Amino acid sequence: MIEREDHPVIRKTQLVRVPVRLGADVFDSGAISDHKRDRLIKSLRAFRLLVDVYGVNYLRCCATSAMREATNRSAIIARVEMETGLHVEVIPGSMEADLIVNTFWTQDLLKDRSYLYIDVGGGSTELTWLEEGKRKRSASFPVGTVRMLADKVGEDTWKEMMEFLYEIHGGRHRLMGIGTGGNINRIFKENGNAFGEPLLISDIRKQRDRIASFSFEERVRTLRLRPDRADVIVPAADIFLRVMGMAGIDEIFVPKVGLADGVVYDLYMKQRGKVRYPVTEPVG
Repeated sequence: MIEREDHPVIRKTQLVRVPVRLGADVFDSGAISDHKRDRLIKSLRAFRLLVDVYGVNYLRCCATSAMREATNRSAIIARVEMETGLHVEVIPGSMEADLIVNTFWTQDLLKDRSYLYIDVGGGSTELTWLEEGKRKRSASFPVGTVRMLADKVGEDTWKEMMEFLYEIHGGRHRLMGIGTGGNINRIFKENGNAFGEPLLISDIRKQRDRIASFSFEERVRTLRLRPDRADVIVPAADIFLRVMGMAGIDEIFVPKVGLADGVVYDLYMKQRGKVRYPVTEPVG
């Protein structure tokens, strides 16, 4: 990291992504299977070796939606920690939203505007309203790409999200969107936007329909999508389109950061004694 004024600029040394997809089990049966548990352990063992090779001094291992809901999470975490030596922290949706929003301070965005952070994951979507750089409201909803594929998102959940968005929007002021997560990053890339240029809701719809016109195999072979991206990118676009529509958002910035960047930022700032949360009011 490089210090810029009172916060760091994050530059990734390496990004390693392993699609274990714990949620595929949890959202179906409520528990993590032995097979997925073993894949998780192998992945974290490999991750631990990379940490040692890079000489990382500070480490934080966070689990989100799927682990939050797993009925056997205590047993899974105990087994993982015993076999990898890594402490797994199951973070609530509110903290997940906090960590994502922390990346706001690393972005070249006007700080006096009204923004809605939209982070779409496999199991949940975190929404956070920022006003002049201060978090006003946030909420986590069990709406995610893997849940959508499993047809596990009911209309009641969408209604709750719509009520939340109406409370913070209500026809008052215009919100700008900030989209995070690998799927919106890929949609941004597919649309050919320059970095820093907002993505229009019509752009997302156009790319969603274009990608959906390809079969899974064609998305992998022709569009060069990873298999674990090829099946979730369309439901991710559907979530962004629905949220933006309900919030009256016409365009969204895609800073190419996400939860992992927020975790790194938070860990770094704590070690520097500069803990900074854009939170000044109670969270609803």
